[in-house]
Amino acid sequence: MKQEKLGEAAISEALASLDGWTRSDDGVAIEKRYKFRNFREAFGFISEGALAAEKFNHHPEWFNVYNRVEVRLTNHDAGGLTELDFKLASAMEAAAALRTKS
Repeated sequence: MKQEKLGEAAISEALASLDGWTRSDDGVAIEKRYKFRNFREAFGFISEGALAAEKFNHHPEWFNVYNRVEVRLTNHDAGGLTELDFKLASAMEAAAALRTKS
């Protein structure tokens, strides 16, 4: 099912409910940098995030070095942000909350 691109008001409202997530410079994505206690915690987060991404059939752009994970969410098919981006961000927040951040 094709997702519809969200309007500015919906994006602002959804973004306000996510702690630490910001709009990308180009405006078509949301981003967050996570820092965990160690690589094991970061990898656990990535694994759980991957399972959520598969469930939603919506996959992140992400980068990992040791205890740091940088995430960027956008919907390429819709050309911007959709509800799926915010659902996946919420799932990632739940995954991160299970792990000890430094």
